Amino acid sequence: MLPRSFFLFLILFLRYADSAPNCTRLTSLVNLESEFQMVQHQLRGSLQIIDDCTFRVSRFDMLPGTDVHWWGAVAPDFDNLTAGFIVSSHALNGTYKNSTFDVHLLTNVSWNMINVLAVWDRSTASDFGHVLLRGDAPPKKLPTVFDNCKVLSKNFRLRWSLNVSEDSFEIGLEAATGITNYMAFGWANSSSDDSGLMIGADVAVAGFKEDGFPFVDNFFITKYSVCERNSDGVAQGVCPDSVYEGSDGVGLVNDSMLVYGHRKDGVSFVRYRWHLSKVNGIYDHPVNHSANMKVIWAMGPIKPPDSINPYYLPQNHGDVNYGHLVLNISEHVNECTGPLDAEDKEDQGIITADKNAPLVVSSALAMHYPNPPNPAKILFINKREAPVLRVERGVPVKFSIQAGHDVALYITSDPLGGNATTRNRTETIYAGGPDAHGVQASPTELVWTPGRNTPDHIYYHSLYEPKMGWKVEVVDGGLSDMYNNSVILDDQQVTFFWTLSKDSISIAARGEKKSGYLAIGFGSGMVNSYAYVGWIDDNGIGHVNSYWIDGKEALSIHRTRENLTHVRCKTENGIITLEFTRPLDPSCKREKRVECKNIIDPTTPLKVVWAIGAKWTNDHLTDRNMHSSTSNRPILVHLKVGSSEAEQDLLPVLVVHGFMMFVAWGILLPGGVLAARYLKHLKGDGWYRIHVYLQYSGLVIVLLALLFAVAELRGFVFSSTHVKFGFAAIFFACIQPVNAFVRPPKPANGEQAPFKRVIWEYFHSNVGRCAVVVGIAALFTGMKHLGHRYDVENVHGLSWAMAIWFLVGAFIVIYLEYHERQRIRRQMLGRGNWVLGNTEEDDSVDLLNPTRTTADKELQPYARMEVQLEPLNR
Repeated sequence: MLPRSFFLFLILFLRYADSAPNCTRLTSLVNLESEFQMVQHQLRGSLQIIDDCTFRVSRFDMLPGTDVHWWGAVAPDFDNLTAGFIVSSHALNGTYKNSTFDVHLLTNVSWNMINVLAVWDRSTASDFGHVLLRGDAPPKKLPTVFDNCKVLSKNFRLRWSLNVSEDSFEIGLEAATGITNYMAFGWANSSSDDSGLMIGADVAVAGFKEDGFPFVDNFFITKYSVCERNSDGVAQGVCPDSVYEGSDGVGLVNDSMLVYGHRKDGVSFVRYRWHLSKVNGIYDHPVNHSANMKVIWAMGPIKPPDSINPYYLPQNHGDVNYGHLVLNISEHVNECTGPLDAEDKEDQGIITADKNAPLVVSSALAMHYPNPPNPAKILFINKREAPVLRVERGVPVKFSIQAGHDVALYITSDPLGGNATTRNRTETIYAGGPDAHGVQASPTELVWTPGRNTPDHIYYHSLYEPKMGWKVEVVDGGLSDMYNNSVILDDQQVTFFWTLSKDSISIAARGEKKSGYLAIGFGSGMVNSYAYVGWIDDNGIGHVNSYWIDGKEALSIHRTRENLTHVRCKTENGIITLEFTRPLDPSCKREKRVECKNIIDPTTPLKVVWAIGAKWTNDHLTDRNMHSSTSNRPILVHLKVGSSEAEQDLLPVLVVHGFMMFVAWGILLPGGVLAARYLKHLKGDGWYRIHVYLQYSGLVIVLLALLFAVAELRGFVFSSTHVKFGFAAIFFACIQPVNAFVRPPKPANGEQAPFKRVIWEYFHSNVGRCAVVVGIAALFTGMKHLGHRYDVENVHGLSWAMAIWFLVGAFIVIYLEYHERQRIRRQMLGRGNWVLGNTEEDDSVDLLNPTRTTADKELQPYARMEVQLEPLNR
C-alpha cells in the first residue's frame, strides 16, 4: 500500500505541473518572484513566472469585481494601463481567499510585450493591483506585505514582521471600520490580571486625519476614560505619552513611527515601526520578542484635535470592539485567509443634493481618487474629491460648474465618461453636455431632475476626459416628488400615484398599514379585473406580477404576461410600495390573450380597487393567499385631470340628461325635419309651423340637458368620443336658427329661384341632416360611456331598444318617401290636362332637393310640354 505522503506529492505535482509542455523557458523573467501591489479590492498575493507562457499566483486574496481579467501594459501610468490588453483567457470571477493557481498566457502574447501585469476590471477600467516585471531600480518591499498575520476579530487584523538585528518590528493594523474610527494595539501591564489589563498599558493608536492622511501615536492608559486633566492639572485616562511628559515632551516621546497608511474599500490600514527594548520613559514597555506577552486591542470613534486638545483622542470603544490575548511575536502565524470585506466601501463620503443649494463643481489634482488609475486632474464637488453624489428622483439638482472651459460636465450611464462613443460604447446622457462648462468668475448653471425611471447608479464625468468623476446614487424620494399625480383610494388605506406619458403610464401604490402583499386592480371589483400584486419573497427580493381575476377562488387568479418595465417593490417597516410602468395600449390585439384587452384610456375614468393580505407566492396560489382587507367600492381616477371620485350609482341628473337628449335627437328634431319634407302638400303654412316649433323645442331641450350635465360633472374631458359627437351636434343645431334668420326671400310664382336662395336651401337642408345624424351618434356613444363609467347592467338592452327605435323610424321615412313620390307622380299626371289661365303653383320648398321647386320636379321627367292648338276651319 502506497504511503499517504506519496498521494500528497502526486496531488501537488499535478496541481503545479506545467500543463503546456511545449512552452520554453527562454525569457529572462523565468523564476521571477514578486508581490502584487494592492491598488483596490483588497488584492494581495505573490507572482512567480514559471516559463515563457505560464505564471503562478499564490496566497491570492481579492474582493470580486464585474469583468476582471489578467491585463498587460507597457507602463503603470494612466494612459498605458487604459490602453492595455488581456493576456490570458483565465477570468477572475468571485472572491479569492488565499488561493494558489497557474495561469497561461494567450498564444499571441509573450512576456516581452508585458512590462506591467495587472488585475483589471474592464467594465470600470479599474486596476485592482499589479506587478512591475521590469524596472531600473530593484523592487522595493511592499508596505502591505508582512511575515505574520493574526485575526483579532471579524473586522480587525494584526500583521507584523520581526527584525531582531535592528531591535524593532513593524506592525500593520488593518480593520474594516469607518474612516473616522481608530485602531489601537499595545502591550498590557504584565503585572495586571485579566480584569485590569488596560490600566498601565502601552498602546499605539492609529487612524486617518480629516485630510485623509494616516497617523499613529503612542498612548499610555491610566484610567478607563477619555483623556482629561483633573483639578490639579494632572493628565489621566487614555492619553498620548506627550501629554504626560508636559509641553517639553510634545512630539519627542512617540515611539510608534509611521511607515505607511492607506484607506481602500472601506478598510483602514496603517503600518508603523516599534522598538523592542530601546524604550523611552516610564510610559513605554519593553517587548521580549521570544516571550509570551499579553496584548490588548480596541476599535472605536476618535475625536479630532481642537483648540483645547491638539491630539486625536480615542473615545469609548463599546461593548464588543476590544479584547486581549497572549502573543509571541517570534512564532510564525498566518490566520488571515481572505480579504476583509467592509459593508461600506465608499471612502470618499457622500454628498446629498439639496434642491435649494447648488453643487459647486470644480477640478484639481487627484489625491485619493476612488477608482484608480486616474488622470492627474479630477472633479471635485463642494471641495470634496470625487464624492458619491446622492440625488432623489423627482427633486431638481442644481450644479454650478466652475471646473474650467476644458471640462464639460455631463451625467451619463457610462462608468468612464469622456464621451463613450469614442470607445465604440453606447451611453445614455441624462444631463449636461458640451455647453456645461464654466469658471469661477463666470460659472454655468445646470439643473437636472432625476426621473422616475432613472437607474439607481449612474455617473458624473467630463465629456472630454475619461474617469474625472465618480458615481451618482439615485434614490427614491417621496413618491409625491416622483409622480405627477396621486389620490387616496377607498377607506384611506392605499395611495395611488401615476404619471402619464405619450404611450405609457407609470404607476405606484403604497399601503398605509403593514401587510404581506399589496394588490391594486382595474375594474369595479376584484372579480373581472386586471390586478397587480407586489410582495417581498423569503430572500428579501421584491416582485410585481400581473393577473386576470375572473372569480372569487384562488384558481380564478390567472397570471398574465403584461409588458411591465421599471418594476420595483419594497417594504419599509412592513409598509409595501409597488411601482411599474406599462403601455397604455398593450398592442397585442392580434394575439388571443386576455391582457391584450387591458387598455387604459386616459380620457375615461379608471376604476381602481385594492386589497392587502398576509402572504403571496409566485405560483400555486391557495385560499391562504386571499386578502385580509379590501376596498368597499371602486374609485374613479381621472388620469388627465389628476383627481378622483368614488364610484356611485347612476346620477339622477345624468338620467334626466340622457332622457332629454333622446327626446330632442330621437323625437323632436327628426320630427321637424320630417314635417318639412312630407307635409308641404297640405294647404297653408301648417307644415312650416310644425317644423319651426319642433326644431326650436328640440334645441331648447338640448341646451338644458347640456347645462344639467356640466353642472353635475363640473366640466367635460373634450377628448371623450361622446363629448366630441355631442358638441358637434349642438354646433350644427345652433347654426340652423342663425341660418333661418338670414334666409333670402322666396321667389314669386313662376319665377326662377335666385342663386342666393338656392345656396341657402342647400346649406340649410344639409346642415339639418348632419345635425340629426351626429346627434344620433352622440346618443349611442353616450350609452357606451354610461355603461363603461357606471356599469349599468341594462345598458346594452337600452342601446338595442334605441337602435330598434331608429330602425322603425327609418322604415317610416321609407314609407313616407314612397307615398310622397307617388303623390308627386299623380299630381304630375293630372297636369297633363293643363287649362290655360290656371297659374296657381306650389311654392313650397323641397328640402331634400332644395335647388328646385315641386313644380319643377314634376316637369323634370319631360323634355318639353306640348300644347295642341286646333285650327279654326270655319
